[in-house]
Amino acid sequence: MPLDALPAVHIGTLTARTNDVTRPVTAGPLGTKMVATVTEGRFVGPKINASTIEGVAAADWLTLLPGGGFSLDVRFSLRTDDGADIYVTYAGFGTPNEVGGADIRTAPRFETGDERYEWLNSLFCVAVGGTTDVGIEYEVYSI
Repeated sequence: MPLDALPAVHIGTLTARTNDVTRPVTAGPLGTKMVATVTEGRFVGPKINASTIEGVAAADWLTLLPGGGFSLDVRFSLRTDDGADIYVTYAGFGTPNEVGGADIRTAPRFETGDERYEWLNSLFCVAVGGTTDVGIEYEVYSI
């Protein structure tokens, strides 16, 4: 199957608001490390409506790369509107774009013990999107 014909199913739209970025390690041996705390997030799709959980740690650990790009290591938890808890992690890369933000590609992974959402556990997902004025927005697809 050619790469441009991968079957993809839209799972949902992920949006998150982040606070100011901190720089805990500047010019380390593997680059400058930064942390953007997720203060609010939402994941909405045909089979899921969920929000980040207030009081539960959620953040985006970034490493600045040569050329202005960055790598991501993101971890957060969601609670669905009907009470299921879902843990989300993803790695990815961002590259600067012409409008002053960044285009981002990631590979989210979902984990839950709630049988109503166990379909998420076996998905292999990719997400495409970028930065916004207040955080990020991605479209998430299962392939």
